[in-house]
Amino acid sequence: MKPAPFVYAKARSLDHASELLQQDGAKLLAGGQSLIATLNMRLSSPRLLIDINGIAALGGISREDGQLRIGALVRQGEAERSPDIAAHAPLIAAALPHIGHPAIRNRGTIGGSVAFADPAAELPACLLALDADIEIEGSSGRRSVRADRFFTGLFETALGPRDVLTAIRVPVASPASRYGFAEFARRHGDYALVGLAASAQADGKGLSDVRLAFFGIGTTPVRATKAQAALAGEIDGQKVEAAVAALASNLDPPDDLQGTGAFKRHLAGVLLRRVVKQLSEPRR
Repeated sequence: MKPAPFVYAKARSLDHASELLQQDGAKLLAGGQSLIATLNMRLSSPRLLIDINGIAALGGISREDGQLRIGALVRQGEAERSPDIAAHAPLIAAALPHIGHPAIRNRGTIGGSVAFADPAAELPACLLALDADIEIEGSSGRRSVRADRFFTGLFETALGPRDVLTAIRVPVASPASRYGFAEFARRHGDYALVGLAASAQADGKGLSDVRLAFFGIGTTPVRATKAQAALAGEIDGQKVEAAVAALASNLDPPDDLQGTGAFKRHLAGVLLRRVVKQLSEPRR
């Protein structure tokens, strides 16, 4: 299929992009790995397509005030190869190889994946597990939104129609930081049937501040708060099984073409057992 007719404009700066967004029916083009497909299927029909790829201010990876700032236009492949992300955001580094295939990651952007907010995507769950901040610039100025308030529904976020996602910020990993990531997909590179991104802090022989973010299991990434609470302290088999049992209270996946809700909840428990082992291991 072919997209519906639209006007193309290349933004010269962030201010120019914001100015263009004031027009009705405007939409941003970054990596285009999701947008181009929806255009061709006529699931998206913007009047104006604003190409933001030339805006240098939306790129770059840097450390600022104890956080790692990743510009919205950083390509997923660039992030995958970044020593800064490997050292300071290892959860994101672990998730990136699961996103599509190299050709997709070489065009797809970090900000594009987060803004598209596919509930089966890896990066939104990682941001939720890391308690990240999302930087936004719009007609009302600049603001920062925490990840747990950013993803509001199926393909819906806190971004308004005139907003530009400019960067994400995640806490820099410390020696006590622990991370885990796992997913089930029919083939490597496919969207996950169920996935789990997790973070915690080593606390003596146990764990504290456990954050479990499941994806592919609801309309947004889902925090498993009761399972988190069950994992606090020193980890043993009984605690792990209690956390798995608690998923019944946290997760209510719908039946769909990929499987029943009960099947997905079972997969979530399998992933939780695997990820807890990762969280219990010292960082390398």
